Amino acid sequence: MNTAYEILDVATTASDAEIKQAYLRLVKDNPPDRDQEKFQLIHHAYSAIRDHKSRVTYALFMLPEANFDTLIDQALHSDRLATFGAESINQLLRASVDDATLLNATATTEK
Repeated sequence: MNTAYEILDVATTASDAEIKQAYLRLVKDNPPDRDQEKFQLIHHAYSAIRDHKSRVTYALFMLPEANFDTLIDQALHSDRLATFGAESINQLLRASVDDATLLNATATTEK
């Protein structure tokens, strides 16, 4: 099974602009009237990782192997190493995947 990153031929660290450029290049090479199935595959891959929130959601729920520490760092746009306790992890797991909720859940650990 190919990941969305493999389908679009981009790195997992690619920016929004790089992902969009790869998507447009592939759509140009594979228009829907030529191969509808391939076009749909490309479109679904782009929809899954088109922006930061989509990539975090994709990493949490779609990728077979996810590094939880890396996902938290990506979600928080943080270069610092965060220390989480069991209660913080439970809050994060119960939270929806929007940036505000993740920030609120981690803010309580810093107090």
